[in-house]
Parts: sequence; C-alpha cells; structure tokens
Amino acid sequence: MTSHVEAEVQRRIAAARRKAENDKRLREELAAARTAGLAKRHAAKLRHLAALGQQLAPTLDPFSNLTPAASGA
Repeated sequence: MTSHVEAEVQRRIAAARRKAENDKRLREELAAARTAGLAKRHAAKLRHLAALGQQLAPTLDPFSNLTPAASGA
C-alpha cells in the first residue's frame, strides 16, 4: 500500500507528463500551420510576380532599339 504522499507525487508526475505531451502536440500543430501558411504566402507571391512579369513583358522587348523612359511613359 502506498502512502498519501507517494500517491500525490505520482499524481503530480502524471499531470506534468500529460502537460508536456500536450505542449509538444500544440507546438507541432503550430509549426505545421506556420509551414502551410508560409507555403501559401510564397505561392501567392510567385503568382503575383508572374502576373507582374506578364504585364511588363511587352515593354521589355530585348530586340527593340528603344529604352523605356524612367517614368514609364
């Protein structure tokens, strides 16, 4: 038979173990969400840059003898 003190120590150890496992799971979930969010942001940025490149493509003709004005006019 275990004493009241030993039972309380075991209860606290078990509670600490549960808390550590929950904290670890939460950190893993947040890291996965962060990674997914960064991937989405990078994909959106690349889409934006590709669209911008399509808009600028006609003014940057490498075979043209003309240089666009700094003002874009």
